[in-house]
Amino acid sequence: MNTRPPKNTRIEPLSLKERLAALRNLPAFFKLVWQTSHWMTVVTSSLRIVRSAMPLGLLYVGKLIIDEVIKVRHIPAGSTYHLWELVAVELALAVLTDGLNRAITLMDSLLGDLFSNHTSVKIMEHAATLDLDQFEDSVFYDKMERARQQTVGRTILLSQVMSQVQDLITIGFLAVGLMAFNPWLIILLLITIIPAFLGESYFNDQSYALTRGQTPERRELDYVRFLGASDETAKEVKIFDLSAFIIERFRQLSGKFYEDNRKLSVRRSVWGTFFAVLGSLGYYSAYVVIIIKTVNGSATVGQLVFLAGSFRQLRTLLESILSRFTAVSQGAIYLRDFFEFFEILPKIKTAANPLPFPKSLQLGFTFENVGFRYINSERWANRHLSFTLHPGEKLALVGENGAGKTTLVKLLARLYDPTEGRILLEGIDLREYDLADLRMNVGIIFQDYLRYQMTFAQNIAVGNISQKDNRPLIVASAQQSMADVLAAKLPDAYDQMLGKRFADGVELSGGEWQKVALARAYMRNAQLLILDEPTSALDARAEFEVFKRFVELTKGKTAVLISHRFSTVRMADRIVVLEKGELIEIGSHEELLLKGGRYAELFDLQAMGYR
Repeated sequence: MNTRPPKNTRIEPLSLKERLAALRNLPAFFKLVWQTSHWMTVVTSSLRIVRSAMPLGLLYVGKLIIDEVIKVRHIPAGSTYHLWELVAVELALAVLTDGLNRAITLMDSLLGDLFSNHTSVKIMEHAATLDLDQFEDSVFYDKMERARQQTVGRTILLSQVMSQVQDLITIGFLAVGLMAFNPWLIILLLITIIPAFLGESYFNDQSYALTRGQTPERRELDYVRFLGASDETAKEVKIFDLSAFIIERFRQLSGKFYEDNRKLSVRRSVWGTFFAVLGSLGYYSAYVVIIIKTVNGSATVGQLVFLAGSFRQLRTLLESILSRFTAVSQGAIYLRDFFEFFEILPKIKTAANPLPFPKSLQLGFTFENVGFRYINSERWANRHLSFTLHPGEKLALVGENGAGKTTLVKLLARLYDPTEGRILLEGIDLREYDLADLRMNVGIIFQDYLRYQMTFAQNIAVGNISQKDNRPLIVASAQQSMADVLAAKLPDAYDQMLGKRFADGVELSGGEWQKVALARAYMRNAQLLILDEPTSALDARAEFEVFKRFVELTKGKTAVLISHRFSTVRMADRIVVLEKGELIEIGSHEELLLKGGRYAELFDLQAMGYR
């Protein structure tokens, strides 16, 4: 975790050209909305069109009522029937307006929730297609984080754009009446509104630049918050007394964000007040003009109310439209972040005409001068690897931490593609095989396996999730990993919730979790099984028993074992010794001991520790 004071990461505000270009994201956005729900999109659009005519209707009926009241007062014997008809019409319009508002709010809420769910699923689907090394790149993570943020934030954009269209239609109705009375009032209105629009646009740009620049540090802030209050970290935080350190880092980050946001908010508030005063002066100038014409007899009292109301609503609507236009264009800019995530494509792909994974191996896997280097790294994780993993062979990988053992098995499972050289399967480049079929025929359990907050059975079934309802297979897999004894002790057996995150969950010990994880390897009938130190939490005797059982159960299948315990490693047919990513020795346990090289040295060092 970075302990230095947060840097001032500054992103330059976007130009007007870039903002307008961002609006090109809206068609793709509405395509997503349409895909979310056809009928909801049609209904909410129709409701808004009807709602846009309501302000003009209410103002005009109000004008008629006032003129009718004045007329009745001047004619005492006149009938009031028409007056009450107009009042009834106004009441009906008011009730209809309220009903439309509630219906629009409901539809926007429901459509927004569906849209959020739909886009969240699309993000997860796309993330599933991307390469493992892309997830290990901080730039990628920033893009994915911004895309995640859009799944909720962009539901507001939907409402904003549709409200924009609704208000434009309403303005069209109101402007016709106002222009017929005095076109100069519209010009006066625009003069008072445009400065406020430009100010709002400027500060929205500043806000976007600030938020985008803070993305990496906000991810760190979320991580620090997790460290400070999580069941997964509580043990170490307490034992190492880390709370003060974590809290101080949180204060540094959150304090910087607050200060940056405070400065921008104060400036925005000051200028916003100035533009609001300017708008009020414009409104009352127009109001004076209308009153003068009414006093001079050029307009009726009803017209005064209608025109004053129209001007007031036009001002409000124009302010909303201009302000919302800034928000819409800002939202469209954020959409760029969302769509940029979907432009990230995997480099590891299935060939155009992929080969199925062989039903039985005859030649096995061959490494030909294979090298791999991680993104943004100058150091080779593996280099100059040349050896063959024969069919049915049990191969052990030995080396100190960082020697490249885990990277090698990830290359075998094609989680990575070699940076140089190639891996052959049955004499054919691994890239030529169907990727999904390859992964299905490779069972791999890593040392950093996940502890799913799910049931005991589901924790095993993730090894082959298509068989999640196959209870006999799950039970058989548990028996093979010796996890069945553990299941028998749990209150709900295979239906017991594991972990403490949810009610009635039971936490397991490290060794117990590892037996559950090992069961996943037996869930699929894989031709290549890889165990990457998944038994490190077991004692030496338990690990030996697990690997002995594993070797017996995988007779005839190819397997790769990674372990730091030589009592386990010696069960392998051959042992590959890695150092700084390169193969320095290969052979059986006995051959390597006779050779007296690096393996013999490591073996003797470990043997001394047991004497």
